[in-house]
Amino acid sequence: MAGYKETPRQKMIGMLYLVLTALLALNVSKDILDAFLVVNEGMVSTNERFANKVATEYARFESQYNLNPAKVEEYWKKAQEVRTKSQDLIRYVEDIQLEVVARSERKTREEVLELYYVKAQIPDYMNLGQMREKAFLQLATVPSRDKYDESTNYMIGPNKNGEAYVLAKKIEEYRLFILSIVGEQNARKIGLNTQEKYKDASETTQDWMYYNFYHTILAANVTLLNKIITEIQSAEFDAINHLYDNITEKDYKFDKLSAEVIPSSTYILKGQNYEATVLLAAYDSKTQSEVKIVRGASSINDGNIGGAQIFRSENGVVKLSFPGQTEGPQRYAGVIEVRDPSTQEIKRYQFSKDYIVAPPSLTVAPLKMNILYSGLKNPISISAPGIPNEQIIPSISKGKITRAANGTWEVEVPNGERTTVISAVASVEGKSLPLGSNEFRIKRVPDPIAKIADLTDGTIDKNRLLASRAIIPEMVDFDFEGFHFEIISYELSTYRGTELQRTGTVRGNVFTDAVTNLIKNASRGQRLYFERIQAKGPDGTMRTLNPINLEIN
Repeated sequence: MAGYKETPRQKMIGMLYLVLTALLALNVSKDILDAFLVVNEGMVSTNERFANKVATEYARFESQYNLNPAKVEEYWKKAQEVRTKSQDLIRYVEDIQLEVVARSERKTREEVLELYYVKAQIPDYMNLGQMREKAFLQLATVPSRDKYDESTNYMIGPNKNGEAYVLAKKIEEYRLFILSIVGEQNARKIGLNTQEKYKDASETTQDWMYYNFYHTILAANVTLLNKIITEIQSAEFDAINHLYDNITEKDYKFDKLSAEVIPSSTYILKGQNYEATVLLAAYDSKTQSEVKIVRGASSINDGNIGGAQIFRSENGVVKLSFPGQTEGPQRYAGVIEVRDPSTQEIKRYQFSKDYIVAPPSLTVAPLKMNILYSGLKNPISISAPGIPNEQIIPSISKGKITRAANGTWEVEVPNGERTTVISAVASVEGKSLPLGSNEFRIKRVPDPIAKIADLTDGTIDKNRLLASRAIIPEMVDFDFEGFHFEIISYELSTYRGTELQRTGTVRGNVFTDAVTNLIKNASRGQRLYFERIQAKGPDGTMRTLNPINLEIN
């Protein structure tokens, strides 16, 4: 690669890598690339679920802090430090991911966010109970996902001074911080070891940076960075649990009690149920309590408690479930009633919570272009926030939609139509939940460009022209594999002096004897006109292609 001072051995390995890449391109490269896309999609889903799990641990920790600040403050402050450092490192890794895609695509970060990312509302793990917007990379839509040049230059650099070395330093600092909490005996469990050495197939020792990011295609880079995020969240989870275990819950005297609500989610789709767990912090499993809920209220008082809905506990825990029928912000207030074991008096502890009921949303994204082409199997992705792909059932107003082997969808649309609408429903809790619809334009596949020896006009050597032997229809800037036109016929004419010489209609795209003779007898400066070029596409349509005018030099 440009900028490197490679040894002869490294150059040889580079040549072998190019040969291997070419072989993969001919045989299994698409399968390998698809595998990376599947693994990365699973990694992104895992990271979101892990983030929610970590957020639940912080909520549990915070409830104990509110119960006894004097005892828990030391550990709670350390937990806050863990959260800040973890989020800072995760944001940094996500920033690298955006930058490496931008460099591979040779676009600005803003253009990359617009073209290849999808925005969604997710829970804000730094501000529990609130939502924030996050952009998710749609790796399958990135054209350069199978390239490695720009990603290697960025991550490794010409003198091993690329971003991977900065990343390794930050990971090591974070790892040492986590180990200062959980202890060196947990080093192997924590992982994130960028000091480890590796060996390639020739037993040459490589550092973590070179081993992971040198000549690594963009799809693998993105997947690896998401894996690092998973490891960061795992380390954060272990650290928080270790700090929490330092709190001796059995020492609490219950002199201060706090009602806590732990929602399964504060963001639900219309038609789904809002679910939450309400408990009395530091509760006794033998204590039976009663919860009264008034929806739409910010507090419980004598004026509204008469219309409260009553929920009773099981093993000391009360679980709430509300139908999500009205869109927008929702609020409810409640009170836990529990008997004081020493005085036998009924004690009341109030609480209130907010959540959001969102309308269903559907994301339908073409994986190749921004329109659908008639006569083709157009690959698209269909997803909806919070809904597993296997529960989504799409339909199309004009055309046919089928599930592809890799979990995406293929759409076939008819000729002569201008638009079609793709809709979807989800099967949720035994009900069919409408997700929405998207309208797409339908276009005919563009004409190919007729070329001879990669030329449509200009001068050409006679021998090169004879060696080319045929007219080739080339699809330019059309990102569909396996779609080719067939040349049906053409004519060749030329002027020899003032005499017009013609071959008549030639069938196929290959030079016949008549065509070859006209070329052989052509003089320097004589122009040859390949015209009336007819081509047929796989969709059955006939096209008249551009003429080719060549001058013999």
